[in-house]
Formats: sequence, C-alpha cells, structure tokens
Amino acid sequence: MSERKEISPNTLMAFGIVGGLLGIYLTYILSVAGNAAGGPVKELLTIIAPSTSALGGICAVVWGAEAVRRVAKYGLGTGVPSIGQIALGMGIIAAMFGLAIVGTIPVKLPIPIMLAGPIVALVTASIIGLIIGWFAQNVIKMKIPVMIRCMTEIAAAGSIVIIGFSAAAAGSFEFGRLIELVFDNGFILVVFWVGAMAMLHPFNACLGPDEKQKRLLYLAFSTGAITMAVTGIAGIMTLGNAGIFTLLFGIVLWLIFYKKFWDEVYKDAASVVGTGLIPKTEA
Repeated sequence: MSERKEISPNTLMAFGIVGGLLGIYLTYILSVAGNAAGGPVKELLTIIAPSTSALGGICAVVWGAEAVRRVAKYGLGTGVPSIGQIALGMGIIAAMFGLAIVGTIPVKLPIPIMLAGPIVALVTASIIGLIIGWFAQNVIKMKIPVMIRCMTEIAAAGSIVIIGFSAAAAGSFEFGRLIELVFDNGFILVVFWVGAMAMLHPFNACLGPDEKQKRLLYLAFSTGAITMAVTGIAGIMTLGNAGIFTLLFGIVLWLIFYKKFWDEVYKDAASVVGTGLIPKTEA
C-alpha cells in the first residue's frame, strides 16, 4: 500500500466533524428559516432541508473510511467488516444518548437545548471509541500504533453517520421524532448496515499493493451517496417530496463520484499494465 498521504488525517477529521455537524445543523436552520418565511419559500426549504443532514453523513463516511484505511493497513484482514460494525454500534449508542440526554436538562436557554444533542453524541462516541481502542491496544495486545486514535475517530464518525442519515429520513434530529420515524419503523437497521458498509467497503474494495488514498476517498463519497439515496427512499414514506429530492440528489452524487472512482481505477490499471506482462515460459 502506498504510504503517501495526499490528504492528512487531521484534515480529513476536520472535514468529517465540521462538514458532518454543519450538514446536520443546516437541516434545523433551513426548517426554522422556512417556517419564518412561509409560502413557497417554506415549501422549498422544507424539501431541501433533510438532504443537508445526509450530506453531513457523507462527510462522516469519508472521514471514517480513511480512518478504517489507516488502522486496517496493519493486516487486520477480516477485521475490516468488524470495525465497520463496531463503529456504527458505538455510533448508535452515543447518538441516542446524546440526543436523549439533552432533553432531560432542566435549563432554559435562548436557543433550544436539543441543539447540543449532536455535539454531546460526538463527544460520547469519542470517549467510547477511546476506551475500546485502549483495551484493544493494551489488554488484547493488538500492537497497532494507530489503534486508539483510529477507534476514537471511527466511533465519532459513526455517531455522525447515524444522526445525519436518520435526520435525513425524519427531517429533524429531535429525539422524539427520530424514535417515531426512524426507530419504530425499523429504518435504523438500514442506517446501521448501509452506513457501516459505506465506511468499511472502500478499503476492502481498494486494498492491495497499488491501493491509493485518492481512489479510496472517491469510492467513500460514492458509498456515502448510495446511503443518501437509500435514506431518500425511506424519506419518501416519511417526508414525501423531501424524500424524493434526497433520493435524486443521492443518485446524482453517486454517479459523479463513482465516475471519478472508475477513472482512478483505469488510471492505476494502466500504470500496472505498463510494467509489462508476465512471461509465459521461464527463461
């Protein structure tokens, strides 16, 4: 695997956290702005708002996929799917804790206390990931230098994935609304499995001696867009036209980034073929 990092882990972490939270909060901001404007503006913003949460989820998928890449390059093999599942498992626990606990805080603020939910979830997931990473490194003795940091990042990314795509289907990250429109109908299972696959599949698909970060990131954008499209299908049942917009937006993004991924595959394949064919007979 190429050791050259085209984009640093810190940059991708900032992209995942800032982009993820911004997308999630934009859903709330656009909804409030739409209610204040009324009329056609309200209808337009109501349709667009849920998709921004899904975009935030895609940012987290890209961040998480690269974190999986960094830890899996130490030869975990079949551990890659396990990492994806544990990430979303930690993400669900942290997301629901963060979104639920803020509603029990008896404090009156100028802004709704529920806005602290995604940040509390992110911090909670990071703590859980840090603890699990520490045990994996120091108790199980996996001897992977980046284990603690990567498990922390993967768990944090998982919490944003859960909240981002769930809010895209519910139109809000308010805890009660998520329970009603995402958990009670079982859609959370789809978010869990598809979100996990979106994070773990890019490295599994790109691993090998010619694995490159750029190709992996394009595929991560693509798998995140697929998750957005699936979320849109659920959103059609819960939100109507907003779900259709999320579905179509996800399909467009998938086509764009899968084409970029495919171009990178062709480019890298051409460089391999250019080295010459293996002789049919021994010299």
